[in-house]
Amino acid sequence: MKVVVQRSKEASVSVNGKVIGEIAQGFVVLVGITHDDTEEDAAYLANKIVHLRVFEDKQNKLNLSLKDVGGSILSISQFTLYGDTRKGRRPNFMNAARPEYANDLYVKFNQLLEKEGVFVEKGAFGEMMEVQLTNDGPVTLIIDSKEK
Repeated sequence: MKVVVQRSKEASVSVNGKVIGEIAQGFVVLVGITHDDTEEDAAYLANKIVHLRVFEDKQNKLNLSLKDVGGSILSISQFTLYGDTRKGRRPNFMNAARPEYANDLYVKFNQLLEKEGVFVEKGAFGEMMEVQLTNDGPVTLIIDSKEK
């Protein structure tokens, strides 16, 4: 699994002009799933994300986690994270997991985040979504569960 974590002051996701999820301070997490990802990958990433120390303490040092600041997560499925652009100009998405498999693991990933004790809003899997966010910092990290 591969995720892009963006620290945000606020964020929302809409489908067909209707907001289906929104958060205040926290993370927007774009989630990509490939064929051989497992629940173990999802658990690793959920734990890693919730405990990342990327929020400032009173000395303006990145010492606080999402849990420390009472932040939330807006989780968005993003198969394009597995786009291969090495050949030509049109990305190849063969490395992205099939939708049925990806959706099951995406649901499990969100459940694991919630089990970590954070509030999670979700996008609509497989839908065209509009994501709006106010980046905070900006702080953006890319985490791949295969690069532990």
